Amino acid sequence: MRRSLHYCISQWKQYSLVSASAKNSSLWNLQSAHTRGTRHIQTPMVASLHSAERFHSRVSRLGPEKKEHLPNPLMMLENAKMNVGSIRNDNLAYSLLAMVNLGVPQRSRVVQTYLRACQEKLNDFDEKSLSILATVLEDMERSPNVDALKHGLRMVIEARLPQITNVVALQTVMRLLGKDTSLDLKRKLEQKALSMTDQFSPPNTHYMISTMAKMGFYSKPLLQICTQKIADRIHEIPFNRLLTVLQSLRELRYRDHALFTTISNYIASTVDIWSQKEIILFLSVFESLAFCPAALMAAFGEKVIANPNALTLKDLLCVLKVYSSLNFDLQQNREAFLQSISQALDSYLPKMSAYDLLKTCYYLCLLGHFPSAPLENLLQDSTLEVLRSRAEKQLRRQDQMFQTVHLCLHLDQPVLPRPLSVPPPMLGGVPANEAPVKLLQLLQRLFGDQEDVALQETVAVENLYSIDAVISRPVANHSEETCSQAEQTERIAVLCPASSAFCFGTSTPRGPLAVKLRHLKVLGYLPILITEQELKSEENAAELLRERIFPDRRTLSSKTSSFVEHDL
Repeated sequence: MRRSLHYCISQWKQYSLVSASAKNSSLWNLQSAHTRGTRHIQTPMVASLHSAERFHSRVSRLGPEKKEHLPNPLMMLENAKMNVGSIRNDNLAYSLLAMVNLGVPQRSRVVQTYLRACQEKLNDFDEKSLSILATVLEDMERSPNVDALKHGLRMVIEARLPQITNVVALQTVMRLLGKDTSLDLKRKLEQKALSMTDQFSPPNTHYMISTMAKMGFYSKPLLQICTQKIADRIHEIPFNRLLTVLQSLRELRYRDHALFTTISNYIASTVDIWSQKEIILFLSVFESLAFCPAALMAAFGEKVIANPNALTLKDLLCVLKVYSSLNFDLQQNREAFLQSISQALDSYLPKMSAYDLLKTCYYLCLLGHFPSAPLENLLQDSTLEVLRSRAEKQLRRQDQMFQTVHLCLHLDQPVLPRPLSVPPPMLGGVPANEAPVKLLQLLQRLFGDQEDVALQETVAVENLYSIDAVISRPVANHSEETCSQAEQTERIAVLCPASSAFCFGTSTPRGPLAVKLRHLKVLGYLPILITEQELKSEENAAELLRERIFPDRRTLSSKTSSFVEHDL
């Protein structure tokens, strides 16, 4: 029996590799008698054996050269359970991992026996065994034995943290500890990781960022080191790892302009080696980070112009969202790009859901492009009726999109085969907005005592746009005989948008703010921006406002403020 046990242990790895699909295929889907309450299966061990027989029937379909090296699963589970007390610690941890990978029911007697055995021997586990145990516990479902073992593992890891010398082992236990770890222990793990950064291989660097995201732990020093290492060896990183890094940085709410620019330039310079799906995924994650990858967007725009029909409906919606949200100007390729997108959209219009149609028109309006076909389809009674029936929690976003479409049709006045307008019931309520108190106080101090300057606070325009403050003052060098009163007055719209309204690291307004500025200019306002970040320093904010409103005391500047970089 002892010889058979060691043979079975030596086969765990090979068995789990051959049957990698066992868990997903539910080959071990029989539960023990005490969890299912069946009559014909009397004990948990019998349940495991019946599961083993099922799995063995699947294995019998393999070729003879593979089958002859596989142990009998029935005997393997029986030996594993009966001799758990005599197994070495490293084999104990690995056997548990193999059982879980094979899909053995986690509440079966054999798995629960191994969990209890690991608890008893936990203090004797070496670094490798702890790492294996952490790996298996990470994905196991909750149970009293799993919870107790996780708690014990946390205590052992904290006590042995100074002794850990392997980067992979450290990352494995960090992932196991998860978001529930105390801040004190997270700080200790951070210091340990920082002390090992010289050992980080490229995969270690990528995995450390995703590990911090898994823990929900923001460590700026560690992130700076990892992102610098990634930027230095960007050409060695495959697609999946690079995308995971960006997604993890988004979860951590950390942005690095230099890294993002390096990635964008690298992908743009090698655009032909990436698939269309890969590029679109990169663009999507950059948009979620509010970063405009200019080089990549320009390169991909050319690919869209060359072959617009290669885009699926899902691709088109994603591309429209990215380019409109980031307000990217394709310059001389703009019209060709928009025409190519419109051409590709036409074939999908009959298949599009009402909500997808609304999103499409909204994105196109942000881009200042108004093809008649999608707009006419959107404003049909049948489409509007479907959208009216949507859940109430979804209506706020829907109302915002309809409001933008309405304002664009009304103010941009596109040339269409027939006049179109959004029915008032689809516009929803007027969005509530309050101007920052600090901004209003500052404007009152600067202009409140000037007789020729009128200051209005929180002004509503077109019943949908809200301006934080409007400064009206006479325009110099205009003859009263030749100009109306409106022409003799200059209206300055002072806006204090959130930092998220700009593309990260630039003064470029994102789509919703850009279309608002466009419409305010159509209405005769001169928009002046001061960001929330700039408003924090009262003295600097006062000076900035003077410079932007009265740059030379004679003419007004239409330049927007430089955006102050900051983390999310």
